[in-house]
Amino acid sequence: MPAIPGLRSPYAKVGRLVYFGRMLDKIRLHAEGKLPPDYVGNLGDAKPGLFDTRCCSFLRVRHAELTARVLAGGLTDEGLLAWCHERGGPRTDEECLVWNQFMMKRGWRDEVNSRLRQRIAESGLESQPVMTMFDYLDFDEGRDPVAEQVWLK
Repeated sequence: MPAIPGLRSPYAKVGRLVYFGRMLDKIRLHAEGKLPPDYVGNLGDAKPGLFDTRCCSFLRVRHAELTARVLAGGLTDEGLLAWCHERGGPRTDEECLVWNQFMMKRGWRDEVNSRLRQRIAESGLESQPVMTMFDYLDFDEGRDPVAEQVWLK
């Protein structure tokens, strides 16, 4: 998949959380009709195990409510995260650390690894040092998370 303008890396943080900003980008791009069809099926919180589902569950908010709030406008990404914390309760630094580490390592030595290997092959990324689903998404979209060591930021 080529780069998608306006869709940030899953490693990019909003506040203390990885992935949240990417989910916001997907919501906005979908509303504008700019989200590729392959991504649309992963929107929302109805599919267990998908990143949007996990993120909304972690924040204890419904994706539909978050979508409505995002599209209503008037809040920055940090403001939207604060809104989530108001709705679902704040998360401790330790909870955020566990969330980030869990998400950044999906596909590495876990039950998602076979799906990751399949996606790498389908995308012709066998020559890239893809270790996780986050790595896969970045390489597939034209970013190099390994060279940038994005997990350290």
